Amino acid sequence: MARIEGVDLPRNKRIEYGLTYIFGIGLPRSHEILSVTGVNPDIRVKDLTDADVALLRDYIGTHYKVEGDLRRTVQLNIKRLIEIGCYRGLRHRRNLPARGQRTRTNARTVKGPKKTVAGRGRRKGATKK
Repeated sequence: MARIEGVDLPRNKRIEYGLTYIFGIGLPRSHEILSVTGVNPDIRVKDLTDADVALLRDYIGTHYKVEGDLRRTVQLNIKRLIEIGCYRGLRHRRNLPARGQRTRTNARTVKGPKKTVAGRGRRKGATKK
């Protein structure tokens, strides 16, 4: 089993898709890594040689910030925005969209599930027509 940057790559997938299981590596970056290192993108992860795995591990480790380092960097960037009190920081602090999306409707991904409000019902003295 190939283990790169602390991630076990799925054995039966092609290496070009297997690399995308590493946080910070998408398909375009995966293609770039494979072309630079000279590893065939059609090979399955289980068929990689130890030399190929070592080559990929070294290249990714030296050229890219991935997994824990990248997550830490993103968190520190968000924390910095919150501390300086800029608009984006305020949006992060309030758990609202930070990139100008509408919030009157939608924005459920950031806000979370709906907080239902009890209906007021019919008011006293109101007559049904």
